Amino acid sequence: MDISVVVPLYNEAESLPELTDWISRVMESHNFSHEIILVDDGSDDNSWEVIEKLKSENPHINGIKFRRNYGKSAALNVAFEASHGKVVITMDADLQDSPDEIPELHRRITEEKLDLVSGWKKKRHDPITKTLPTKLFNAVTRSMSGIRNLHDFNCGLKAYRREVVKSIEVYGEMHRYIPVIAKWAGFKNIGEQVVEHRARKYGKTKFGFSRFVNGFLDLLSIFFVGKFAKRPMHFFGTMGVLSFMGGLGITIWLITDKLIDIAHNVKYRNVTDQPLFYIALVAIIVGFQLFLTGFIAELVSRNAPERNAYQIEKTI
Repeated sequence: MDISVVVPLYNEAESLPELTDWISRVMESHNFSHEIILVDDGSDDNSWEVIEKLKSENPHINGIKFRRNYGKSAALNVAFEASHGKVVITMDADLQDSPDEIPELHRRITEEKLDLVSGWKKKRHDPITKTLPTKLFNAVTRSMSGIRNLHDFNCGLKAYRREVVKSIEVYGEMHRYIPVIAKWAGFKNIGEQVVEHRARKYGKTKFGFSRFVNGFLDLLSIFFVGKFAKRPMHFFGTMGVLSFMGGLGITIWLITDKLIDIAHNVKYRNVTDQPLFYIALVAIIVGFQLFLTGFIAELVSRNAPERNAYQIEKTI
């Protein structure tokens, strides 16, 4: 199969017939063998009834329904597992992503040998209260992830080589960082494509301002897990040693300063009378705790069943 189109959705009953019809027209005009996977993320409207009707009319449509709302990441992860296409394309169900972009996305994956192509909605139909935080958010993500060529990490319109979606796991709210997850998994051929951003035709957005706060926390989480998951002592141990040695150094300096004052018959203050001593004491305790945390995390990591799970691309 050439293409799997994955569409996570939540309360998008009005847009589904138009979207699936549009996707089917594009596929047929380019002679792509395909499937359309609609994932109903616990909608409380009649989205599932619409999917069932569409399935009866179009054998290329497959539906997955969650019992409750788990979030976009869960929907994508389940759909990735169920997909069969050599190229997997994700898009939102609100008609803000254009299916006309699919052929070019497919071409770039197959001909340019890219692992992932992320859409960039260069011209957006969103208020400044949404676009400004998004730009800041993307700038921070570029800086922390090292993926300098992407402008819009959270664009729902993306294309993947089959091996990518079968090798990564998307959970929590990590769908914003799939390019980062793919990079940590060893898929570094990541490209970008300017895509059309259409104004929402039906309903209203399901995302609020809280997604920016949660998104930043998720970024810190994925950065730590991606870099230190198999060697947590390198992080906690380093921070612990620096804190411990800093506190110990300050303590030694305070004691030495007091002894010098005593030797020269100069008035001195007791070490315990100086606020700096208590700062040093806290640094020593925190450093010791961080080191122990790293040691325990290392024991957990070494006993985890996936401790030697690595991404192998080829064998001969």
